[in-house]
Amino acid sequence: MANSLHNLFHAIATAKNEHQLRMRFMDNIGEHFDVQRWGIYLFNEDSSYSAVEVYGVPDVDNFVELYAQVGRNVDPVLRYVTERHAPAHEEMVLPPGGWKQCELYQNCCAYYDHEHIMTGPIVGKGKLIGAIHFARIGETPAFNYQDIVDLSSVCIHLSANIAVLQAQQNIFISPSSNRLTPREIQIAQLVARGLTNKAIGTELWITQNSVKQALKRMFCKLQVSSRTQMVSKLQDILNSPI
Repeated sequence: MANSLHNLFHAIATAKNEHQLRMRFMDNIGEHFDVQRWGIYLFNEDSSYSAVEVYGVPDVDNFVELYAQVGRNVDPVLRYVTERHAPAHEEMVLPPGGWKQCELYQNCCAYYDHEHIMTGPIVGKGKLIGAIHFARIGETPAFNYQDIVDLSSVCIHLSANIAVLQAQQNIFISPSSNRLTPREIQIAQLVARGLTNKAIGTELWITQNSVKQALKRMFCKLQVSSRTQMVSKLQDILNSPI
């Protein structure tokens, strides 16, 4: 396990951008924890999703939307992770037999046969900026102490390397652009190129619904009501590289 994790650490440390880092993580992490489903979720400043990658889940867009609407606010493992900035699995935070009785399982995870879950924090500037989620399905063993130790190491490396990549981003600052997150500026640049929400989602590896929600937030921040108005207001930065 140690050697394979070192290979993963090297892969994410040498990623040239945040998207490549996420892809390298997603492509290599599942086998290390013997999971069938896993994902990485990055948050905006208002705790909405700036990027989501999920592997192994059927009908993934519906799952992400269901979790966002009825699961995230009642997720006892995520609550623990948010409070302590430390990884956890369901048996650490719930009493024996409590997993299948909790709201998260009954309203979300039961539909996808998630028998065991584990979550780790991605932190930056003293707060949670993302989370890693794992799920084992069917007749599989629960996560254990060694899984938590290994996930702690992974989270340290992910957090550190995401912080470096975000610090390297070269975004033009203007009275309009400094209201937006780097991800929102990326979306604005793709809107200016004429891409649809679906095409933007494909380009940035996020769901179409994530694009739609991001645009709503951007319109509100910029006090505009259309894509054309938004592009006009941001014209001074839309030539910056994605």
